[in-house]
Amino acid sequence: MRILAAAGLVAFGLVTFGALLGAARAQVDATVDGPRRDATEAVREGAVVIRATTDEAEAAGLVEGFRQLHPGIAVSYAKLNSSKLYEEFLAEAETGRGTADIIWSSAMDLQVKLVNDGMAERHASPEAAGLPPWAVWRAEAYGITAEPVAIAYNRDLLPEERVPRSHADLLRSLTQNPEAWHGKVATYDPERSGVGFLFLTQNLAVTQKTWDMVRALGQAGAKLYTTTTAMLDRVAAGEALLAYDVFGAYALERAKDDPRLGVVLPSDYLLVTSRIAFIPKAARHKAAAGLFLDYMLSREGQVRLAARSVTPSRPDARRPDDPVVTAPNPRPIAVGPELLTSLDQIKRSRTLKQWRRAIEGR
Repeated sequence: MRILAAAGLVAFGLVTFGALLGAARAQVDATVDGPRRDATEAVREGAVVIRATTDEAEAAGLVEGFRQLHPGIAVSYAKLNSSKLYEEFLAEAETGRGTADIIWSSAMDLQVKLVNDGMAERHASPEAAGLPPWAVWRAEAYGITAEPVAIAYNRDLLPEERVPRSHADLLRSLTQNPEAWHGKVATYDPERSGVGFLFLTQNLAVTQKTWDMVRALGQAGAKLYTTTTAMLDRVAAGEALLAYDVFGAYALERAKDDPRLGVVLPSDYLLVTSRIAFIPKAARHKAAAGLFLDYMLSREGQVRLAARSVTPSRPDARRPDDPVVTAPNPRPIAVGPELLTSLDQIKRSRTLKQWRRAIEGR
């Protein structure tokens, strides 16, 4: 009887082991076949449509890398400013006829609002494990980059001893010598730019002295813009001595070829912003969108961004000379619901009214 019982236990163990092994194999097969099925479906879809705030030049390597991997998928890429991208996406979604496949914007708060409003498709990317925790929210919103918010200046017109190295330095110089700066400073307009409003609120989260900075900018007759590119154009042309709160990626890349441009990463604190990407629920090519988003988050895709002076969110894809790596006081803006606070309509209106009074010296 004991022999029979032992044999029964062995047989039961073998059956159980076989079942577990079969389940494990099935799980592995599902893991392997899932991407294969997605790729097959993506090729059948044949296209992926991206709407972004990132300049075509900065995204060119990323798009080309994807095309090389997936030659059967046509990539349509268009650049808009953050506010227009947000408004056009909402208008497209309201038609009920589908939307673009990837929405990729530097206006982090607006992106998080869209995700929070239920407009994003869940996509558990296998590449998410390579990202820092602050760059992922609910497997729906992904921070693709980790970029410094910088100060750009004209090397020919602004002597090195006058170049501010921190927010405090700039505030002191603007306050003590407003005439020397009058009409020669460029910065974002938070009323017309989603990114400008984001930078304003994030600076305020660090220090309430930001209002002193706004007043000083107004006293110096600062010119207001909706894009970093426009500000860098003015600085390079000598129409502005300095541009405050610009995308460091654009400034650093441009400074490689333009000796007139200098770039400072403020030493007292450095905002680190991210361009968030998500797949809309109403995307017309969801499988292709999933492939493209995975490529954006992959080490290869992130290295291609790094080649254009865009700091990737993946630490293992950053160049050794990346300025964010050695920044003394980086403050990454986390992808998550905290960004929604500044978008409360009453609070937003109050903040912009206070900004208008401060910039006008009232």
